[in-house]
Amino acid sequence: MTRALALIALTLVLAGCPTYHEYPKLSDQSGYVDADQYARYGKEQAQAMAIAREFGAAHHGDGRDDLARQADSAIAYARTLPDVVDVSADSLGYRLTISFRSGWRTMVNPIDDGKRGPETPNLPGARPAPATP
Repeated sequence: MTRALALIALTLVLAGCPTYHEYPKLSDQSGYVDADQYARYGKEQAQAMAIAREFGAAHHGDGRDDLARQADSAIAYARTLPDVVDVSADSLGYRLTISFRSGWRTMVNPIDDGKRGPETPNLPGARPAPATP
């Protein structure tokens, strides 16, 4: 009986341990403003969402080198956008800090919604997306 109680207690303790695999929690956008809707708020917001989408699309593993390559890929894309002045990465924390020409700074996590950065509406130089009802 004592062994059974000890086994049950051990099972409960181990079941209470959280998972430390953060990527699925960060890249899932359920409960947030839709990325396309947020991109319609302004051209800098659109660029931030495009960078976040490219950050999510570059995810190919959880190793330290994979995460660094993911961040490098997103930074390379960010530098092609007209208003981005500086981008710094916390690759192990899945964050990019972006500075824009206007002085606005923001942080983005990867967005894995099946779209790529250039598909983001309201990007400077891109054709405007039709309004959703």
